[in-house]
Parts: sequence; structure tokens; C-alpha cells
Amino acid sequence: MTLTAADDPTIVTSSDGVGRLSQVEDVELLIRGGTVIDGSGGPRRAGTVAVSAGRLRMLAEDPGSLRAARTVDATGLVVAPGFIDLHSHSGLMVLADPRHEPKLRQGVTTEVIGVDGNAYAPFASRADLLAFVRLNAGLDGIPELAYDWGSVASYLSRFDRRVSVNLCLLVGNSALRIDALGWDDVPADRSALDRMRGLLRESMEEGAFGVSSGLDYAPGAFATTDELAELTEEAARLGGIYHTHVRYALGDRFLDPFREAVEIGRRGQGPVHLTHFYHRATYPGPPEQMLGLVDDARASGQDVTFDSYPYEWASTRMLIMLPPWTQAGGPEPTMARLADRAVRDRLRQEIGVRGRSYAGADPWDDLRMGYFGRPENAPWEGRTLGDYMRQTGLDAVDAICDLLLAEDLRVNQVTPGPWTGGLAPFLKHPVAMIGTDSTFVGRKPSPRTYGSFPRILGQFVRDMRLMPLEEAVRKMTAAPAARLGLRQRGLLRDGMVADVVLFDPSTVRATATYEEPRQFPEGIPYVLVNGEFVVDGGVHTGATPGVALRRGQA
Repeated sequence: MTLTAADDPTIVTSSDGVGRLSQVEDVELLIRGGTVIDGSGGPRRAGTVAVSAGRLRMLAEDPGSLRAARTVDATGLVVAPGFIDLHSHSGLMVLADPRHEPKLRQGVTTEVIGVDGNAYAPFASRADLLAFVRLNAGLDGIPELAYDWGSVASYLSRFDRRVSVNLCLLVGNSALRIDALGWDDVPADRSALDRMRGLLRESMEEGAFGVSSGLDYAPGAFATTDELAELTEEAARLGGIYHTHVRYALGDRFLDPFREAVEIGRRGQGPVHLTHFYHRATYPGPPEQMLGLVDDARASGQDVTFDSYPYEWASTRMLIMLPPWTQAGGPEPTMARLADRAVRDRLRQEIGVRGRSYAGADPWDDLRMGYFGRPENAPWEGRTLGDYMRQTGLDAVDAICDLLLAEDLRVNQVTPGPWTGGLAPFLKHPVAMIGTDSTFVGRKPSPRTYGSFPRILGQFVRDMRLMPLEEAVRKMTAAPAARLGLRQRGLLRDGMVADVVLFDPSTVRATATYEEPRQFPEGIPYVLVNGEFVVDGGVHTGATPGVALRRGQA
């Protein structure tokens, strides 16, 4: 949306999207003296930014006669659109902690939830919703909430003006499968496929932006390629995307998982977004082979994009260490299997839990545990599974199963993720965007939760000169807005919603580390969401102007 003189006679809009006030008016805020990087990738420029009724006024010159309720001196600061995070596990935790400081302090004003196939709407029964929350607690948390929603519409209403950040929901394929087929590993017949497609269509009509899959997470992991292609086709009919955590155990465990994702998009004739796309040092080929899959797909006419995060540490629920068949049927059957000695023996025979070997305890020293609820397990918070195995004398299978049983499945883990040397090719790729994959549970989450965006701006842009600052901002703003179909955010343009971040390009940096991950960044003193200050002078204001964005209305 762009306001013109026809909408507001005080504005004259030029061809470059910059407005000039034609008469004196009052505005709520003026941001003067800063360097504007508008999100388009175009060159930075001097400019004055006004905010009126939650909308932007981009001024070509500084009108000294303009009256403002407040003026911010942005000398030395970059003024940019608010950052958009394409992957966040905040769908429950932001309701429990509406200030959402780990993300707002990074400059994030909008984030995507319902990722990895793990969305918390739609659910036809509260029992299924509560069971899914329980199964996934080690990833998304299990905060004390009413859990009194069912449809996407009712879930989205829980966020409006009650949280500090805007949210975009993807429909997880696990919720669709539970509705149509239950919790078991059974094939989807025509009737089930039609039911899933219909529920997805209804959910998107209520505001969802597409469908997500997490093909390491049951029950969504039981979906076939054909099933996912049908869901992609349905999402694409309404302008949505297929956002995928791929099936990492497939085939060669290197390129084949991503080949399946591209094939799903080809069959479904829909846009594919590969989330947390990165290279591991243990992969048998270089990063360029993975990126080549994206380039080849795009060269053939497919719409394929991806996001990456700029830290070496991943995080998810510990339950992911066990294959999906152990979780068929939902939480209670899962608990029964974990206690079954025959099941444990079978697990020992299968090739690694998530590909690991059992040659001693050392391979488990890089798995840090967290989010314990029982007092007797509290001493293990932030310590490694290897430590636990050495102290208890248990092997990996017994240790994992015992801990999950004791904690009702809620244990979180932090493990090695992207290879440091392989990050650069992904971050600078033309279609790369940023998804923090942030988790909010445990005393020591991955540092990506607190530091991803400022780490790119500081380490990768300023220090390493990996890409121009304008390009980095584009990857964080206009590119993800276009990917999602957000028409009123992602750019600094007249009439756009005033989601704005001000940062100091000379000092911005992440302070979050593996050892001390819960540390806010430096150099981001101001963040506005929907025209309201949420971070002011480096301090959260307590404001909750965030809303759930609805497809086609944002």
C-alpha cells in the first residue's frame, strides 16, 4: 500500500517513493539526521522519516516547519525497515512472554511461526492440541496458557495487540495429518487428502501464509512426497508457500533431502522455501553442491528460496534423536515405547540415533541439555549428555529414554549446526534470507535466538565485508516480505506500515555466545512496531502493538 495525494492531500509522492509535504501538518514522530537504507537493496541516502497514524512518510528534505510530538536524532544511525524472521519457535512462548525481548532487541518486528510442521492451529479437539503441545514441548515449550483456541482464526486473535512483535502463521502438516488420519503412520487415501486440503484452504482463508513440514517430527514425518505435493498445490492456489524442514535421513542424507523438497514444489506447482538451509562439515560434498540444487531449480523455472541462520549451534527437542516410528500414536504410546526394553534394543541396532554411533561417550559431549522440570534433574541444566552418561554409566539410548520419561518428553538440546566455514556461501547467495530458528526454552538456548541479525550486520557485513550493508538489509526485509506476500511491510516507502529499526553500523554486534547465549546485542537503540516504540534508547518500553498478520491483508 502506498498513500498518494488522492488519499491524503498533504502528501505528494515522487517516482522514487519519497514524499514531500505540501503543507504544514502535525505528525507523531520525526526521525532526522539518519542514513536511510530502505530495504530495496538500493543505495543508502540521507533522509527524514515521519510517522503518522502508524504509517511512514518518507521525506526528500527536512521540513523545518513540520510539527512533531517527538523527534529522534538519528545522526550516525541507519534507519531501516523492521527485520522479518522467517523461522521462529515462538508460537506459544510469545503468548507467555509478550515482551519477546530476545527478538525485538535484534530489530525483529515480524516473525514466522508454525514452522517445521509444528503449528498449534488448527485443532478440532482440545485433547489433540494439548497432546501435540506435550509431544513438542522440548522445542516450543509448554507454558501455562489457556489453550482455548481451535481454528486458525481463533488462534491468531490471541496475538492481536497483546504481543510486541507481528506474527505470520504457517499451517503445520502435523496438525493436518492429526485431523485427517490421527497420530499413526498410515497412508493418506483420497478422502484424507481431500480433508487435509480443505482444512488447509480454510486455514489460509482465515489468514495463514502457507503450509510447513518438519519431516523429522512425527506425525508430520509420516507424510509422503505425493501427500506434500498435494498440500503445496493447495497452498499455491491461494498464493501461499511450502516452507520445509526436509527429510534429513533420506537417501544420501546430503542432497537427496533437498531434491525431495524441490520435487514436491515441482509436482505441486508451488513456491518452495527451504528453511535452515546450511552445510555441515560432515557432509560428503561442498556447500556449492547444495546451492547448485537451488540454482538449477530456479533456472528451470521453479520458485525456490531459502533461509539460513548465522550461528554454529542448532537446537530442538531431544525427542528428535529417536526415529519417528517411536512417536507414532502420540505422547502416551511414545512414553510406553521409551520404557520398553525391546524398543531400546531395536534402537541400538538402528544406525545411529540421528546418524551417531555408539562408540563410547565422546560423541555425546556436543549435545547440551536443557529445559528440565523435575528438581532432581535441575543440576543437569546446561550440561552435556556425555557428562550424564559418564556419571550414570548408561549408554546413549538408555540415557535419552530415561531422561525423556522422567521429564514427560520436554527435554531440549543444543548441538552443532552449520559449519563455520560454510556459512558465507549461503548467507551471500542472492535468494538467501534470514531465519533464526530461535528457541526460547532452557537456561542456555542456542545463541542464534539472541544474536542472529546483529551478528550478520556486525561480523559478516562490517568486519568480514561479506556483502554490502544494503544487500544484508534487503535479505532481512524486502526479500522475506516478498516471499510471504506482505505488501505493507519490508520497505521504507510512503504509506507503508511503520515497522522500523535504527541501528549503529559501526557498533552493532551480537554478544550472545555458546557459553552465555542469553545476552542482548549492542548497537540497536530503537525499534518501532506498527508505529509504536517497543525498544526506546535500548530499553523495552513494555508496549504490545504487535498483531497476527493475515494473508492478503498485510
